[in-house]
Amino acid sequence: MKFSFAKLAVASAVMVVAGTAAAADTIKIGVDGPFTGGSSSMGVSMRDGVRLAVQEINKSGGVLGRKLQIIERDDEAKNERGVQIAEELINKEKVAAVVGYINTGVSLASQRFFQEAKIPVMNNVATGSVVTHQFPKDADNYVFRNAAADNIQSPMIVDEAITRRGFKKVAILADSTNYGQLGREDLENALAAKGIKPVAEEKFNIKDVDMTAQLLKAKAAGAEVVLTYGIGPELAQIANGMTKLGWKVPLIGSWTLSMANFIDNAGPGGEGARMPQTFIQEPNTPKRKAFIDAYLKTFKPKNNRIDSPVSAAQGYDSIYLLAAAIKQANSTDGPKIREALENLKTKVAGVVTTYDKPFTKDDHEAITANIPVFGEVKQSRVVYAYAEDMKKGGDLRVKAVKK
Repeated sequence: MKFSFAKLAVASAVMVVAGTAAAADTIKIGVDGPFTGGSSSMGVSMRDGVRLAVQEINKSGGVLGRKLQIIERDDEAKNERGVQIAEELINKEKVAAVVGYINTGVSLASQRFFQEAKIPVMNNVATGSVVTHQFPKDADNYVFRNAAADNIQSPMIVDEAITRRGFKKVAILADSTNYGQLGREDLENALAAKGIKPVAEEKFNIKDVDMTAQLLKAKAAGAEVVLTYGIGPELAQIANGMTKLGWKVPLIGSWTLSMANFIDNAGPGGEGARMPQTFIQEPNTPKRKAFIDAYLKTFKPKNNRIDSPVSAAQGYDSIYLLAAAIKQANSTDGPKIREALENLKTKVAGVVTTYDKPFTKDDHEAITANIPVFGEVKQSRVVYAYAEDMKKGGDLRVKAVKK
């Protein structure tokens, strides 16, 4: 009996050691986003895009002969929660890199810890213009992004309202978060470049359910169009408030007007809303068709509509970009991954675009202004706003080379 117990103890010890070795043999990637709450349609879509990419890469043998392991954390769109998660991912989980960040405020509060630890951050949704420029005094920048920054989106929004559609009297409604207020500033700058000052600028808070006061001020000022910077639930309250007042002017805003919880909660009031999009759920290339088919099969979203197609696509691409950098670096060392990202020698075929030298030491933005197109809400989905964009939807839009 004693002999059996001894053998069992040895076997158990071997299993523990083997399990530890197996865990150590994975490459850990942190995934941080809001998987509950008002931002969750973006966060869950991003997370699922990340999961899909990791499944594909691991099925093909992983990276450097090792499986990718994602460490998912729900930041609840709260800055303080994001900080806690950053410290945990660095000190406890020992991640090689982190992807995610949906909310600009959470990103700005959290990524300084990764900067100090020399661990690359790939922002795949947060769009505040300052995100990749938070540490200008540091010799090396560990913050990257593969989403369209607000200083790309805001001129697009203004061009759509002023140049393409001829409106002169503009109201801005933006939420009180870092995202909303930084976006408002970008809109103001884009309008000023065209010699236009908003006739009304109104603020609202997360979870506000009545926008009547703000909308009445915009209406009284003679606004012909409302430009928005916020997220789905509150944007839906703007649309619903306009319906209640019987005041129907176009809604044009940042990419978040494509969120499922805007489209569903606004109902008919959201029809016609327009926003910049890096990705629209159309299978117009083989790569996009494969991605959409796999996403729908794996996650089975309601009505075969991805809640936030942009978030899912950019989440998916962010993992392939990191995998390419780790492979090129032949290392999970943070500085080496950063150096590889800044000088990727192979093209990375994503679903938003094909990334050909997407980053340099001085440029950590993978998306340039020529890549996004305008989407429009029609019959509870986001479609191409312009026929010419839909016709050319399968054409590859690649990063513009700076001259």
